[in-house]
Amino acid sequence: MKKPIITIAGLAGSGKSSTAKRLATDLNYQRYSAGDFMRAMAAEKNISLLELQKIAEADHSIDQEIDERSAHLSEEDNIIVDGRLAWYFIPNSFKVFLHLPIEIAGKRIWQDLQENPDRTGESFYNVNEVIAGIRNRVASNKKRYHDLYDIDFQDLKNFDLIIDTSTTNLEQTVDQIKQSYKNWLNN
Repeated sequence: MKKPIITIAGLAGSGKSSTAKRLATDLNYQRYSAGDFMRAMAAEKNISLLELQKIAEADHSIDQEIDERSAHLSEEDNIIVDGRLAWYFIPNSFKVFLHLPIEIAGKRIWQDLQENPDRTGESFYNVNEVIAGIRNRVASNKKRYHDLYDIDFQDLKNFDLIIDTSTTNLEQTVDQIKQSYKNWLNN
């Protein structure tokens, strides 16, 4: 049974958070973010997000805690959840994947870091370090999610809608999701 829930996945820099925030406003839905859950956990432990991800490779309880928070959201309605595995834990949601080449994602994140240096709590010296960081996160996530759940979080067959955000701006992305979501709900 379909639920009035939109889940948004994608790599870092693809626009998950910005898109989820705008959709939540436009649809008057509540927004949740697995990334926010993880950043809060890193802050509680007084470590960086990258350090927490490295720990999570050996300590599956970290991912499990974050994933349980996402899974509990399936009991709600009228929500948007951005997170790489939200589609998996809320299977009857409308599942969106925002695609973006890593090089473009790195440039976007680097630009954002120039404007908001405290955004991630991480320190990068140039765009190439950001791109390397994204590649490391993808590899770490791929391994952890395979080990924990035997899934590939980038397998596009798991999604109802795939948008290449290198060719659309935020408004176009949001409009495309709203129209596809409306069609999905009504079919």
